Amino acid sequence: MTKLPFRQTAFALLLCTLAGSASASLTVQVVDSAGQPVPDAVVYAEGSAPLVKSPAQVDIEQKDKKFIPLVTVVQTGTAINFPNNDTVRHHAYSFSTPKPFDIKLYAGTPTKPILFDKSGTVVVGCNIHDQMIAYIQVVDTPFFAKTDASGKARIANIVAGKYSLKAWHYKQAAGIPINEQTITYKDDATITVKLNYKAG
Repeated sequence: MTKLPFRQTAFALLLCTLAGSASASLTVQVVDSAGQPVPDAVVYAEGSAPLVKSPAQVDIEQKDKKFIPLVTVVQTGTAINFPNNDTVRHHAYSFSTPKPFDIKLYAGTPTKPILFDKSGTVVVGCNIHDQMIAYIQVVDTPFFAKTDASGKARIANIVAGKYSLKAWHYKQAAGIPINEQTITYKDDATITVKLNYKAG
């Protein structure tokens, strides 16, 4: 068996460590006040871990006179595009404090995406079709996810440490604070979060 030089051995160990940490994940089960699973809830962990740069761009599509997806979660500094894939024109806008914007009547893809540079909740509508609505939760952390139909979300690539785990859902009444709890994450784990509202 060939023995690797010290530097190569150290590099190999580093790669193994990174590979192991990359596979670590935190599973969050979100339920309502009646214990029923909550889809489309946003969960995110804020802590002292080093921040990772967010993706360059995300799309929120307009199709069949709907915004798809209904709920989007992104890290602060992410650019979002609003392609119109309908046969009619739309006018996407928001009055929300974190990011007010106005994309006047258009078809196809706007020439420039919108940069979401402040955290918070952004509600998006269409000035032509009142039924169209979308929700964007902008967070100051790379550790986030959205729950699936079973109310589960997997926060991938999270590292060990102490975090404030937060959960938000667009159906919560205005004025209700974001659900928050302190956790210490060590390895793959599952945590249940109960929101103070009844789904459906």
